[in-house]
Amino acid sequence: QLQLVESGGGLVQPGGSLRLSCVLSGSILDYYAIGWFRQAPGKEREGVSCSDSSGENLDYVDSVKGRFSISRDNVKKTVYLQMNSLKPEDTAVYFCVSRFRTCPRSTMVPFDFPTWGQGTQVTVSS
Repeated sequence: QLQLVESGGGLVQPGGSLRLSCVLSGSILDYYAIGWFRQAPGKEREGVSCSDSSGENLDYVDSVKGRFSISRDNVKKTVYLQMNSLKPEDTAVYFCVSRFRTCPRSTMVPFDFPTWGQGTQVTVSS
């Protein structure tokens, strides 16, 4: 059974950095695209970034481009989301998700990802 476990969330001041980790179990990472959604209070889930099985990375939210970076280590079966220059509006629960092989070309839709982690809270506040 495929499972995803996130870690690395927490409280950080504006301008700070966090690195989220997502560990896959139940299969090898090479077969899967791994992405990150986030959900702020009172808002819908928003697809942020995705790394496909070939290592191509896509970003979907203009406000995080240049600040967030997704990467993967297939040996460790781990995908990372490096978040720099954090802003209060980045405050959300961040979810790791997976689907077979490819990332969507334009928009991440929750329905397209069958496996979800439990989420990790990121709070950006002074």
